[in-house]
Amino acid sequence: MSRLRIFEEDHPDQPVVVARTLEEIARELAPINVQFERWEASQPVQAGDSPETVMAAYKADIDRLVSERGFKTVDVVSIAPDNPNRAEMRKKFLDEHFHKEDEVRFFVDGSGLFTLHVDGRVYEMLCESGDLIAVPDGMTHWFDMGPEPRFVAIRFFTEPDGWVGHFTGTDIAQKFPRYETGQARE
Repeated sequence: MSRLRIFEEDHPDQPVVVARTLEEIARELAPINVQFERWEASQPVQAGDSPETVMAAYKADIDRLVSERGFKTVDVVSIAPDNPNRAEMRKKFLDEHFHKEDEVRFFVDGSGLFTLHVDGRVYEMLCESGDLIAVPDGMTHWFDMGPEPRFVAIRFFTEPDGWVGHFTGTDIAQKFPRYETGQARE
């Protein structure tokens, strides 16, 4: 089940808000302009399906989002726990950074932890199968796929080079919990 925890940036041990329903999560993220939705597949899909099959299952939502936001490229990324480069891939996203375009991801399968740093607060968003998150350009954040990543995600891009990470050099990401697949959720 998806979960949002909000912390004061100087208190990584105690969330001030915990939200679990679509309505609660969307309400808490709206003031910082982060979009959160849930999508349903129009046909069965699973990890290992071709990108074409995955995108066909979510065609109506993909087309709506492309039309609304002007995305030029949509693709599917899949990472499995046995990926030999998983440690390097995980490390790449663990430090606080931002992008010069929105980072929009839809989780077809599996899970990951987006953590956003906004105005003295840290928003830890556990995304799971069926979740779409849209992080606005310029918003500082980090992403943890866990030590044994397992997810299939649809990614949306406005520019081919738009997803360049601009790292802040802070150590804030190291102060907050990491994502361990299957971890107990408070």
